[in-house]
Amino acid sequence: MREEILEILSTICPDVDFETEKELIDGGVIDSFAVIQIVTELMEHFNIFIDADDIEPENLNSLDNICEMVKSKMES
Repeated sequence: MREEILEILSTICPDVDFETEKELIDGGVIDSFAVIQIVTELMEHFNIFIDADDIEPENLNSLDNICEMVKSKMES
């Protein structure tokens, strides 16, 4: 799953090092348009629903956080 998510992220934002970056939103590395693209792709690819309440820095600041969010959505 991690590799699939990394591929999605890298396709949307090819200039970002998602393996090491820990402040994607808080550090302004990705903008709101990229966030919407990422969330949309994740929902389509993994057949999950990401609520507006889930679109927070704590869920999207790093690859690890994004993986955890997707995993929890897949389990519910």
